Parts: sequence; C-alpha cells; structure tokens
Amino acid sequence: MKTIPDPTRYQQLIDGQWSDASTGKRIERQSPGHDKTVSTYPESADADAIAAIAAARKAFDHGPWPSTSAAEREAVLRRTAELIRENADRLGLVECLESGKPITQAKAEMGWAAGIWDYAAALCRTLHGETANALGESLFGMTLCEPLGVASLITPWNFPLLIISQKLPFALAAGCCCIVKPSEFTSGTTLELGKLLSQAGLPDGVVNIVTGYGEPVGRILAEHPDVDIVSFTGSTAVGKKIAAGAAATLKKVSLELGGKNPQILFADAEIEAAADAIAFGIYFNAGECCNSGSRILIHDSIADQVVERVLEKTKKTRVGDPLDENAQVGAIINQSQHEKILQYIEAGKKAGASLKTGGEVMESETGRFIQPTVFDHVPADSSIAREEIFGPVLTVIRFSDTDEAIRIANDSLYGLSASVWSRDFDTALRCARKIRAGTVWINTFMDGAPELPFGGYKQSGLGRELGPEAVNEFTEVKTITARLGPYSDKWS
Repeated sequence: MKTIPDPTRYQQLIDGQWSDASTGKRIERQSPGHDKTVSTYPESADADAIAAIAAARKAFDHGPWPSTSAAEREAVLRRTAELIRENADRLGLVECLESGKPITQAKAEMGWAAGIWDYAAALCRTLHGETANALGESLFGMTLCEPLGVASLITPWNFPLLIISQKLPFALAAGCCCIVKPSEFTSGTTLELGKLLSQAGLPDGVVNIVTGYGEPVGRILAEHPDVDIVSFTGSTAVGKKIAAGAAATLKKVSLELGGKNPQILFADAEIEAAADAIAFGIYFNAGECCNSGSRILIHDSIADQVVERVLEKTKKTRVGDPLDENAQVGAIINQSQHEKILQYIEAGKKAGASLKTGGEVMESETGRFIQPTVFDHVPADSSIAREEIFGPVLTVIRFSDTDEAIRIANDSLYGLSASVWSRDFDTALRCARKIRAGTVWINTFMDGAPELPFGGYKQSGLGRELGPEAVNEFTEVKTITARLGPYSDKWS
C-alpha cells in the first residue's frame, strides 16, 4: 500500500465565498482502496442549497455573465482548461483516492476533461439566431439564442471531474449560472474545480458548489422554482425522481442514466481486436461506468474462440492498490456497491450461467476488490443479462443470426450505447441503424471526442451532452417579429 496523504478539508462555495455547512455537519470520505479518511466536506443542508440557488439567480438576473461577450466567456473557459492541465497531478490524486480508480486512469481523465473545456470554449462563438426576411414586404422576423437561466448540475461518483465537464462548460458557454452538487463520495475534484474557475476569472455567484446528500440537497436543486434546468447523471431510478421533482415547475430536464450496453460480434469479426475491446469495455473503471460493455453477443461459430481469448486477457488483468501505477482495476466505490455486485454474481450462478473465471472477493488487508468475472452461456432473460451491475462482471450471450442479435440487443430498458464487430459494411451499418441506442460504434468500443454527442434512448436518459447540441440544452430560442411600415387593421 502506498503512503496516503493527510485528509483534505473542503468547504462549499456560495456566491464566491467558501464556507462550512449551515449546520456545521461534515462528511468524511474514506478511500475505497485504503480504508483511510482522505477528504472531509460540508454536509450541506436545506439552507445551503437555497442560498446557492439564490446566489445563482442573482448572478443571472443582475450579474454580468449572461451578457458577457462570447470572446470573454471563451477566454474564461480556455483558461480553465489550462488550469486543469496544470493541476492534473493533484486532481488525479484526489480522484484516485476518493473513487478507488487507478491513478493512471484518474490522471488521464484530467486531460480528457480539459479537452472538453477547450471544445466548449470554441462553441461560445457559435451561438447565434437567424433571420426570416421572406415574410413579405411588411414583416421581418429574427430569432435570438438566449441563456436558459439557472442550472442545477448533479453528478455521480464514477467520473467526478469528467462528468461535471460534460455539463458545466456548456452551461457557462450559453451564459447560464449554476449550482453544482457532486456525489457525497467524490466531491473533492469538483471543489478543486471551483478554485480553478475563480483563478480563471469567473465572476462570483456564477458557479456555486454544495456538497451533501440527495436528500435534501439534490431534491431542492431539482424542485426549486428559481431553477430553470436540472441536468443529472446517475442511475435511472434516481433520474425518474429528478424528473418527477422537476415536473411541478415544468423546468427543463436533461438526464444521462443507466445502460446495459451490448457488443455484437459477427462471424467475420476481428477476434483479437474485439477481445481487447471487450476486456477494456468491462474492466475499465472496474465496470463502474454507464457506458460499460457488460453484455457481449457472439455468433455461435466464433463464440468459443472469443471467450477463450477474453478469459486469457481477464486472467492477466491487474487488480490492485489504486495508487499503484501498474494497476488496471482498482477498488469498488463503497460497501453497498460491493455487496450489490456480489449479489448479481450469485444470481448469475442460480440462473444457470457458466462462471468461467472470477466471481470472488479478492483478499486484501484494506479496501474492497472483486475479481474480474466472466459468465458464458448466459440466459438472455436473466437479471445479469438485463440489469445494470456496475461492476467488473461480463455476460456472454450467443446468437445464430443477425435478426436474433438485433432482437437481443434491443430487448432492454436501456439504450445508451452499443458496438458492432463485422468486416461486412452492410451487416455493420444495418445493425447500427436498427439498434436503439444513442451511440453505436463499429469495430471499436468507447472511442469518443467532445465533438460527438452523447446520450441515450429509452430509459437511458433525455437530451444530449457533448457535441454542438450540448450548448443548446442550456439555451432558449426567442422569436422577434417586426412590422415594417404602417400597421394594417385586423379587427375593424
């Protein structure tokens, strides 16, 4: 076990001021890999959430940010990207300790996050309306693209800085003012980001950060009438509660929720490449990823070959101390999630699936670690084949023809992502068009860029993050119609 630094004591950020919670209560975060306290945060209460909303409302209604020029907004966002890169080692360490993910992956995520801020900065200058000048001689029309208002941004524990970076810079690019609530398990990097935003020149009150639990803080951020949009990433069950809470005031809702994402391998798939993508897709971030490739559909003719190759890669996968730069899989986020994964493994055995490797808790003096696990011959209607496990558990389902593969892939509540492996263009494109998912990869998995929209079909969510559409989530379109010349009576 590596040396663990002393705990960092954080405060919440409201209207440019760092403070403790109004109740004085705090949350202690223990590292999932070391069982030592690494951070403490304010346990923000009702009064803190309401104060943060009031600060954002004041900043939007009376502050300079909504009317700041695109060039000025761009400069702040670009400077934030630079600061994330300059502080990547510190941010990566905080995220590694709080989330349990390997240090190398945590540091890499800082670079990905900075790239999103760069892209959002470029979008600042693309926001514009249109004119309608073919309405006849007496009418002229135009549209304005205006900031939506106050945005509540609620993020999960699995990719803390990366996911807030899929929301916050786009909201700021549009001219919105925000309240951010990170997960109570991984608030550190979001609070560190708040310090960087101040250094980058963001005015007070434009971004406010409250820490604590979904009840009461998350609920207030979703329900409060002074909030104009709530953007949430997390489980589908909680997403439904967010949408229900927002419905009372008919505020806009953007949801990025769960997934049970299939990778489909046809008979002509490149087996070596696909096996690598399968191992990466399920073991990256210990499978604690909405985009995890946890459901593998393989054509009967190559299934044994593929499973054998995946098992070889699985047995070589290095699980260990998150601070060890050689580790590929770190610790499970908390005890509740640890137990949930083990329950699914037992359910898979009871359903008659063939456990090929793993399925056990790894012995360790500290922390929570689960062996990378592979089930073969998984019944397509079993819980491990249909429900989101959020852990390093791979399920293999076999199919005989294209129609069956598409049917199994679509037989899910979710529709976040999928991939198709085939050298045949017709097969790959047909599947990509037929699969009901927000992202479909062909002959790769989990490749992406800030330029490409991300979001789901069905119960995987509403709206899109990233891509040019991301900034539109935080804007309103206003129509202006002007009469030229004398007014013509309509009533007399």
